[in-house]
Amino acid sequence: MQSDVRVYSLPRWRVTRWLVDAGPGIPDDIRQALIASLFSGLPVFFGGAVNVIAVAGAIALKTQKPVFIAWLVFEVIICAMRLIVLMIARRAALEGRRTPTDLYLMLGLAWSCGVGYGVLTTMASGEWLIASAACLSGAAMVGGICLRNFGAPRLASAMILTSIGPSLAGAALSGEALYFIVFIQAPMYFFAMSAGAFRLNKMLVTSMLAERENDHRARHDSLTGLSNRHGLVNVANARLTAARDSGRSLSLLFIDLDGFKAVNDTYGHAAGDTLLKLVAERLRQMLGADDIAARIGGDEFVMLVDDRDEAETLALAETLITEVSSSYDLGDGATANIGLSIGIAMAPEHGESIEALLATADAALYEAKSQGKCRCCMASVTANVAALQRLRGRTALADAAVAAA
Repeated sequence: MQSDVRVYSLPRWRVTRWLVDAGPGIPDDIRQALIASLFSGLPVFFGGAVNVIAVAGAIALKTQKPVFIAWLVFEVIICAMRLIVLMIARRAALEGRRTPTDLYLMLGLAWSCGVGYGVLTTMASGEWLIASAACLSGAAMVGGICLRNFGAPRLASAMILTSIGPSLAGAALSGEALYFIVFIQAPMYFFAMSAGAFRLNKMLVTSMLAERENDHRARHDSLTGLSNRHGLVNVANARLTAARDSGRSLSLLFIDLDGFKAVNDTYGHAAGDTLLKLVAERLRQMLGADDIAARIGGDEFVMLVDDRDEAETLALAETLITEVSSSYDLGDGATANIGLSIGIAMAPEHGESIEALLATADAALYEAKSQGKCRCCMASVTANVAALQRLRGRTALADAAVAAA
């Protein structure tokens, strides 16, 4: 099924990269979101295009002069090209293909240059009526430029400069003393609106970074940096759907540390936390490119691995036991030795939901511990029955709680 999330490509040309640069230390996902904001605001886009074409058309019709007819033709061509590229980009972004971001940005800058051309030529003509119409249109465009492009404040500033900056040359060429007030108005307008674009951009980036951080905290364990239960469930649901569609297997390893309580009792909770971090780091080093590790509580961890059969998953579990079950330096001369017990469940054989897989792997983990710990155990019929009984028990308790409420 096609996703409705559009992802726009980052620009590749040096000039366009500079125009949309969000500053150092900004993650790529936020940079892409800022680029996406430049493709939004369709009402503002159409409003600006219609306004400029209407003004250029009215002036060309009134004067019948080639210089203004050329302006009208230019605006029609540029606006048509911008619309075509915009539609192509939106479709490509929806389908996951590369978008013509560089071309779109340069066409936007060309459009603002066209606005500036109209302001310059009408003011230089000495006809105050058409000059007023062009200047009013150009000034009105500045607000829309700022509103639509503050995701890239350098681009917004460049478009503002090229749309109203030519008014300075127009005032000088007109020879009209009253127009000299433009030498005060235009710079003030440019700096005020540019500063506004930069302030709005800073607020937007700050908000996006905070949202990103909050989302990360909601999905990750604060101690180890691994995914938490919520993050695991989200990823697992997506992976289960993909595995079901492709016919691939998905393995869940439920990991419990043997001897962790003794470490806590002997050295204290701070040492226990250090041990959990060290274990998490070793698990992280064992992950494949598409695997995920999570801490779901206490000393319980889960690994979700893609496209491995039963033998490969058992081999991975044995390797984990060997690599993670060893001595750990906890600092201040303290060391700890722990082991691992692992219960394994596979989709779709042992369940087609994350809840079923966790329950089945938990039952298999219980079997592993009952056989002497530091072992791995694949889910069996016994484990499946035990997991089903647990799920039914939890469902019954939940139904009873709802009925009581």
